[in-house]
Amino acid sequence: MRAMDTRAQTPISFMKMHGLGNDFVVVDARARTFALTENQIMAISHRQKAVGFDQLAVITHGAAGSNADAHLTFYNADGSTSAACGNATRCIARHLMDESGASALTLTTDRGTLFAREAGDRLVSVNMGHPQLSWDEIPLSHEMDTLELPIEGAPTATGMGNPHCTFFVEDVTAVDLAAFGAAHEHHPLYPERTNVQVAQIVGENHIRMRVWERGVGITLASGSSSCATAVAAARRGLTGRKVQIDLDGGTLWIEWAEDGVWMTGATEHVFTGEFTAAFLERTK
Repeated sequence: MRAMDTRAQTPISFMKMHGLGNDFVVVDARARTFALTENQIMAISHRQKAVGFDQLAVITHGAAGSNADAHLTFYNADGSTSAACGNATRCIARHLMDESGASALTLTTDRGTLFAREAGDRLVSVNMGHPQLSWDEIPLSHEMDTLELPIEGAPTATGMGNPHCTFFVEDVTAVDLAAFGAAHEHHPLYPERTNVQVAQIVGENHIRMRVWERGVGITLASGSSSCATAVAAARRGLTGRKVQIDLDGGTLWIEWAEDGVWMTGATEHVFTGEFTAAFLERTK
């Protein structure tokens, strides 16, 4: 876990946001640096004893010479890092555009450079970059065809800065996602674990999807999972490259374009709060 400094604990402000119920704690470290330990991140994720989140995101300044408006770092509820988090990126982009008055932004993440733009009606679009389709980029444990993995159900593997495993099924509601997701997150073909999606084609270029996120569990939505599912469906000839994906928490629109995978949807800034020095000290 990278710590930004080791100074004594002081209160830390945060924002609670969500994209279609995929919820986040967002802390802005542009004004001052601070340290959050793995223990503190896991404590903050507790939905009864703290705030709770699917991912925690930290905003810092873009690297010198990068021309980025900000850099984003993401953590899962178990304290592990994630290179990409599409819905959190959209939420933060909305906040930064409202703050600056800009209609487009350049953001850097461990996934790479991402572009965000105003999409009208308070919707935000983010280009999540090109999908990773080769076994070693996703990554998988050894060389194989990523279109249909040698796993029961023949899922498709896709990388979106984090690994994904997409199963196409007849009825997503018939899947015991808690058991199914937990079993496949740790499949030996995925050395870094994987996000797990079950997807159902419900119409032309229309997908119903449910998701299990690695290090988190069942979530109401997932941006990177939606991108991965759209790519997998197009590769398998089930849809075109522009689709509507209905998740438990709402709808995202995904387009696999020449310049990357664009994701569009709604965001919500719910409230702003503060972690007390006492809480941070007790949980460090």
